Amino acid sequence: MPRLFTALEIPRNAAMSLSLLRGGLPGARWIDVENYHITLRFIGDVDGRTADEIVHRLDRIDRPEFSLTLNGIGSFGSKKPHSIWAGVSAAPELYALQGEIERICQRLGLAPDPRKFTPHVTLARLKASRVDDVVHYLGGRGDFHTLPFKVSRFVLLSSKESVGGGPYLTEEIFPLREPVGASSFAGRSLQPEKGLL
Repeated sequence: MPRLFTALEIPRNAAMSLSLLRGGLPGARWIDVENYHITLRFIGDVDGRTADEIVHRLDRIDRPEFSLTLNGIGSFGSKKPHSIWAGVSAAPELYALQGEIERICQRLGLAPDPRKFTPHVTLARLKASRVDDVVHYLGGRGDFHTLPFKVSRFVLLSSKESVGGGPYLTEEIFPLREPVGASSFAGRSLQPEKGLL
């Protein structure tokens, strides 16, 4: 069974902005642009019955669309950096959605996620990168940000067991609802861009 996780997709314009951050750091293995995402909940390897139950429960989530901005970059692993990431604006709706997915997973018997939810987009995995090089790389890119983008769905992705970073397969799509009172014209403007990655 493939590894499963829930995520938000990154629209093309934001992904192109992220791609400009690639390069300039020795020992970095850069994530392919089409694999950028914001992980909501890592589920892992589950049997088919559990996977079906997860899909059934996720399909019943009823939450509104919301906007996000990507801003700032940083690294995980202070003494021995292991990845570079782009930050995500702290939207209350994002945390509410993630919290509901976490509760669903726990009700189905999955262990609680041991890590605090820190929304981010992984840009690179680091292997033997020097701390000084990472500090220098981050220092020149601290003002990174994207324009706000609309989040109108979340997805269930699968990955083959590997060193991480894709390729990922979209198993299911879960739409979020348009805000109450949005006209049909306004609704069209809230749809995700064509060619989501």
